[in-house]
Amino acid sequence: MIKINLLPYHDKAKKENISRQISIVAGSFVVFILLLIYAQIQLTSKVSNLASQVKERESTLADLNKKISDLEKYKADKNQYEKKLEVIERLEVNRLAPVKTLDDLAALVPSKNIWITKISQQGSNFRIEGVGRDNIVVADFMKIIETFEPIKSVDLISSKKTEISGITLQIFNFSCVLKKGF
Repeated sequence: MIKINLLPYHDKAKKENISRQISIVAGSFVVFILLLIYAQIQLTSKVSNLASQVKERESTLADLNKKISDLEKYKADKNQYEKKLEVIERLEVNRLAPVKTLDDLAALVPSKNIWITKISQQGSNFRIEGVGRDNIVVADFMKIIETFEPIKSVDLISSKKTEISGITLQIFNFSCVLKKGF
């Protein structure tokens, strides 16, 4: 005879299999959620660390920019002081140049025949006014001045005879052009 088992043992096994699958899926889902939470915490920690590093580096950059601006100011001040020192050195070198030029010019004047009454300078033009014994002495003095180092050229502006204390003398006026650098 044929025996028929009417008990649903297959259904019971299927139900157990489904409940096992549901618990595996639920466990996997819980593990997945826990992994996501862990990843979120790690990312948040890294972001906060990076943000603090950015703030720290920005403050360092601000300090360095301040130091750079101070350095640029120092360089500008240094250049300005160097230019001032160059001007002072040039002035110191050229301080005695006019005195030396006038001293050398005075050495060229024949003391018994020529008397200088006025010397003036405007830019590179130099004027010499004076009195001489006669035209020959004045002409010789003009030639001497032409050989003087700072003088580029000499022109006679005027020459007149005049009588001073009963002596006939020659009043002269020279216009000179100075060489560059004098």
